[in-house]
Amino acid sequence: MKISIITATRNRASVLGTALDSLASQTFSDWEHLVQDGGDDTATTALLEIRPDPRRSIVRAPDQGLYDALNRAILRASGDIVGVLHSDDIFAGPDVLGSLANAFADPSITAVYGDLEYVSSKKPQQVLRHWKAGSFSPEKLQRGWAPPHPTLFLRRSVLGGAEPYDKGLDVSADYDLMLRLFRQPDFSAAYIPEVLVQMRSGGLSNGSICKIARRSYQDLQVLKKNGMGGHGTLALKVLRKLPQFVT
Repeated sequence: MKISIITATRNRASVLGTALDSLASQTFSDWEHLVQDGGDDTATTALLEIRPDPRRSIVRAPDQGLYDALNRAILRASGDIVGVLHSDDIFAGPDVLGSLANAFADPSITAVYGDLEYVSSKKPQQVLRHWKAGSFSPEKLQRGWAPPHPTLFLRRSVLGGAEPYDKGLDVSADYDLMLRLFRQPDFSAAYIPEVLVQMRSGGLSNGSICKIARRSYQDLQVLKKNGMGGHGTLALKVLRKLPQFVT
């Protein structure tokens, strides 16, 4: 079983190194790393050059944003399983990919996810939020539940098409994809009740009040698009986040 790890990056050399370190430290070794670099800085190029790995494939080309870059990298994937490692994220321990592979050994499992920690961008050892995902059931989607996208790994066969992420949604395409997949009949997801990924705060959708407001607006559009409710479901989705701040 091969796992394809996708990293879309743009001028993120200052944090990319720790992501590469966390991948290199994994005890499970049957992975490929697909880097889609949309930036123009020489620092990222230099960083990748001094950390060569035959399992890593790098494409540098302009893109239309994060989700366009992820779509392009997914098209290059050859693994049975696909997941995302953002440039400012790290795997929480060396056995993360091994745990995922063990869960996917059950052929009935379509998706595997776990818990997520948000950490300080300046002090990564400081945990700001702890997202305990909990087990999946279809009715939870209507109550604002979704798995933490950075911890979600999927069988490549379910992604289908050339663009699994809607690049027209610049901050909520991950939520849209998860709703589309998780609401399918007989969709089977396994939950690993431990922290799989640590994410630095200040990212695409959580870095400021404006970003949070834009995310909420797009989440509402996504809910309506997928027939999953409206303001009530969005409010429940927001309320679900409050316990995450009790670390």
